[in-house]
Amino acid sequence: MTIRQERLDHLLSRLGYCSRSEVRDWLRAGRISVPGVTERLRSGSKVNADQVRVDGEAIDPARPLYLLYHKALGTVCAHDDPHSIYDDLPMRWRYRRPVVSSAGRLDRDTSGLLLLSDDGQWLHRWSHARNLVPRHYRVLLAEPLRNDAEQILASGNLLLEGENTPCKPAQVQRLGEREIRLTLREGRYHEVRRMMAALGNHVQALHREGFGPFTLGDLQPGAWRFLQENEMQQETAE
Repeated sequence: MTIRQERLDHLLSRLGYCSRSEVRDWLRAGRISVPGVTERLRSGSKVNADQVRVDGEAIDPARPLYLLYHKALGTVCAHDDPHSIYDDLPMRWRYRRPVVSSAGRLDRDTSGLLLLSDDGQWLHRWSHARNLVPRHYRVLLAEPLRNDAEQILASGNLLLEGENTPCKPAQVQRLGEREIRLTLREGRYHEVRRMMAALGNHVQALHREGFGPFTLGDLQPGAWRFLQENEMQQETAE
């Protein structure tokens, strides 16, 4: 397979390291190197991304990034918020083109699993409603769950306030008197909280522990990891 070469200034700018004009300054300062290349490096030199070093370290992959991320409570899925989840990622990724985004969102008061990428088509595949990707939540309620909740949630007839289309069938596993595991196959706005409100209850704590085939494992809040090749190819349906 032929490795596609790219201008050095285009590459580093696209990956968010610096502007194209700053590449010349970084070259003069000796911050950029390509081991094995004997000719003088210039900002317009054609290079292989996997050979470029900045401050002696290999640069980020030039191909799309695919990440599994553990969102902490109190953070939001917005790029321009002082409590943005993207503050947990390398600062240069804010300037990477395309920008790194999430497949769906979790609100400020919800923790748990998010998929992040700069591959828009891949994110769309995981977030689009037609794919019915299962979302697994651990929910702490203010009151014990009513006795007929399983039947109501599984019926596909539950209407949320202000909506005319009922929720898709959901599955419930009781973990304790006030704690449940809830599996949904859609991602409406504040859906879990609104579903519990429709049942006369209130969510006190909400955590997404699984999304499709993905789980957090021992990943700590605020931490992320790259997905492996076999993980990126997984299907949306379980």
